[in-house]
Amino acid sequence: MPARLDHTIVRSRDRFAGARFLAELIGAPEPTPFGPFASLPLDGGVTLDYLDDDAPRITSQHLAFLVSEEEFDAILGRVQERELPYWADPYHREPQRINHRYGGRGVYVDDPDGHSIEFITHTYVTG
Repeated sequence: MPARLDHTIVRSRDRFAGARFLAELIGAPEPTPFGPFASLPLDGGVTLDYLDDDAPRITSQHLAFLVSEEEFDAILGRVQERELPYWADPYHREPQRINHRYGGRGVYVDDPDGHSIEFITHTYVTG
């Protein structure tokens, strides 16, 4: 049986602000406290556990979410409504655009801690 991701820790300046940012974009419920974490449950039983970090610099992570076409429209609408910068590419060379890779749509948004959040409607994995 292959391993299944259960949770991952996302370091943040303010764990609840970071978790709420993503929760609001994806239309998820309010993150809940779990020990030192702000826990954001996702489909499949996976949680993102945001943890406060007072290091001088937070190392950026890349988090990619596979969403339906309808969810993508809603997320992009929230991004645009909040007037957040977004990009069609991970290098931030194509501002205020989305991509159409692999027969789907994709967009990148940076969260308050500089983590790159990607939303795609079709997986990049082939085979």
